[in-house]
Amino acid sequence: MSQAADDYVSRSVRYADSDYPVGPAGSGWILFAGVLLGFAGVWNTINGMLAIGKSKVFVADAEYIFSDLRTWGWIILFLGILQLAAAFMLASGSEFARWFGIGVAGLNAIGQLYYVPAQPWWAMAMFAVDILIIYGLAVYAGKRLKTGT
Repeated sequence: MSQAADDYVSRSVRYADSDYPVGPAGSGWILFAGVLLGFAGVWNTINGMLAIGKSKVFVADAEYIFSDLRTWGWIILFLGILQLAAAFMLASGSEFARWFGIGVAGLNAIGQLYYVPAQPWWAMAMFAVDILIIYGLAVYAGKRLKTGT
C-alpha cells in the first residue's frame, strides 16, 4: 500500500480503539451541514414572519433593490420552508437531497445579499452559514460518503 493510502486508513480509523463510532471521512461535515440547514430554515422562517408583520427589529426606511420589506419577508419565509424541507430530505442520504440542499443554500445566499438593507449583520451571518452548508454538501456528500472513499 502506498504512503497516501496508509495515511488515509490511519485517519479514517483513528478512533477504532475507543468508544467513538467510526464512519466514512466527511460524515461529520454532512451532519454539520444538515443541522445548519435546519437551523437556517427555522431562523429564516421566523425572520420572514417578522418581516411580513413589519416588526421594529429591521432597519427603518431601508431602500431595497425591488419592492419592500413585506415582499422580502415572504421571500425569506419561502426560502426558510425550502431549507427545512432540504434538511429533512438530507437525512435520507439521497443524491437528490444533496443537490437540492446545495441549490436552496445557494438561493438563500443570494437572497440574503439582497436582504442586507433590512438587517445587515444578520444577513451577512446567514450568508456565511450558507457558504458552510454548500461546502459541506459539495465536498463530502454523494458517492464519496456512501462508499467511504
